[in-house]
Amino acid sequence: MGSVKAFYLTGEGLTESRLYEHKMLCREFFPGALISKEPCEIDIRLEDGNWTLEEAGGRRLFHATEEADFGGLGGDPQKNQEKRDLYALLAHYTGKTIPWGILTGVRPTKMVYEGLERGLGEERIQNALENGFMLREDKARLAVRVAKRERDLLRDHRGTDLDLYVGIPFCPSRCAYCSFVSYDFHTLGDSMERYTQALIREILSCGHMAEGRRLQSFYMGGGTPTTLSPDQLDRVLGAVQKAFGWNRMAEATVEAGRPDTIDEARLSVLRKHGIGRISVNPQTMNQKTLERIGRGHTVEDTRRAFSLAREMGFTNINMDFIVGLPGEKIEDVAYSMEEVGKLRPDSLTVHTLAVKRSSRLREEGQTDAVLGQSETEEMIRLCAETAAELGMEPYYLYRQKNMAGNFENVGYSLPGKECLYNIEIMEERQSILAMGAGAVSKFYEPQNNRLERIPNVKNVEEYIRRVDEMIEKKERRFGT
Repeated sequence: MGSVKAFYLTGEGLTESRLYEHKMLCREFFPGALISKEPCEIDIRLEDGNWTLEEAGGRRLFHATEEADFGGLGGDPQKNQEKRDLYALLAHYTGKTIPWGILTGVRPTKMVYEGLERGLGEERIQNALENGFMLREDKARLAVRVAKRERDLLRDHRGTDLDLYVGIPFCPSRCAYCSFVSYDFHTLGDSMERYTQALIREILSCGHMAEGRRLQSFYMGGGTPTTLSPDQLDRVLGAVQKAFGWNRMAEATVEAGRPDTIDEARLSVLRKHGIGRISVNPQTMNQKTLERIGRGHTVEDTRRAFSLAREMGFTNINMDFIVGLPGEKIEDVAYSMEEVGKLRPDSLTVHTLAVKRSSRLREEGQTDAVLGQSETEEMIRLCAETAAELGMEPYYLYRQKNMAGNFENVGYSLPGKECLYNIEIMEERQSILAMGAGAVSKFYEPQNNRLERIPNVKNVEEYIRRVDEMIEKKERRFGT
C-alpha cells in the first residue's frame, strides 16, 4: 500500500465533535493526508454501527463491532467504541499500530488522573488502557506512572486556586518548526516598548482578580521572555510582584529559552525578583542542526548561558530538547544527551517534533521526511535513559498533532524540581489568569468541572490598541 494522500470520513448520527475525533485518529494512520470534503482515494463510513473502508479502485474492507471494556475511563463509551472499531479497521488496512492507541487528545494522563481520583485501581486502569483504548503496554505504564506523580504533587491543590501566566511574543529569530505567536524583535522598532507598557497596564489592572484565591504558580513564557531588555524585564516582573506578590506563590518560572538572549544583566533581574526556576533551551547540541533550523545561536552559547545561571545561584534549571529534527540521526541525539549529562540540569523536557501548519518546515514542504523518521522511538528511549541516569523521573506528558511517529512530549525532573504550572495546565483543574498578546486565560468551575477559555488577541499591535478590551473580558469572569 502506498502513501495515502487524502481520505474522506462520514457516518450516520455522528456529532461534530465525534466526527472530528475520528478524523484525527485517521490522521494518526495517514500522516500528512488531506481530509477531503467528498469521497476520494479512501472512503471511510460508519453505517449501522459498523465501519467500512473503500478504496477508489473498488476494494472494500469491513469491521464489525466487538464490545470493549473501557474500565470506567474516558467519558462517552459509545464514542470510545466507535474509535476502537475504527482503529481496528485502520490497523488491518495499514498493517501498523499506533503507540497511543485511540487516544487523540493532547492530555492522555487526564482521564487516568481522574480515574485514580475516583478510586479506580491501577491494575484496572492499566488493563483498560491496553485492551480498551489500545495503548501499547509501555505507553499505558507511562501514563499511569505520570498521573500518579501528578496526583501526589497536586494533592493539596484546590479548584479555586489560581495560576498566573505572562506572555512575551518575541524571539531573536523564528525556528523552522515553530508555530507559536512570536515576532522577530529586531524588526519591531518601538513596538517592544509599547508592548511592555500595555502589558504592565494589563498586569496591574488584573491584580484584584486574584483576591480571595490562593496563588500557586507564575509562568512567563513566549516567545522568548529574555528578548526584553533588562529594564523592560525588571518593570514587567515588578508589576507582577506589585499586583500579585511572590510570597503567595509556590513557584515562579521564567522560560528564558534562547541561550543567545541570556546574560548577566537579565539573570540579575530574575534573581532580584525571586524567580526560582528558569529554562535554558538548546533543542539540540549539534551545531549543524542549529543552523539548519534557524536557531541563531551556538552550542557554546548554551554552555555559557547554563554555566552563568549556575554561577549566579539558579538551582532549578530546565533544558528542552527536540527529537526528530530534520537531518538528525540517533548518533546526534546521543551526543546531545552526552552533553546534557555533563551539564546536569534539574529537569529535562523531551519534545517529539510536531510539524504544525504555520511552521516553516510545513511551508517549505519538509514534512514527509520528518513525519516518516524511523529512528524517533530509539531517540525517545535514549533521552528517557539519560533522564533516569541523572536521577530524574517523568512528571508530566502531553501529545500534539502531526508528531513524528505519533509519540509524545515528556517532562523529567529531579525530586522537588518539578514545574507545577506544567502539570496544572495539562490537568486543567484550576484557573489561569493570563496576560499578554496571544495569552489564553482559563476560568475553571470546580462544581461542574467546566473550563472556559478567555483568549487575548494574538497580534501585538492589536493587543496594544485593545488592551483595555482584554482587561474587560477577564473582568467579566475573574472580577466577580
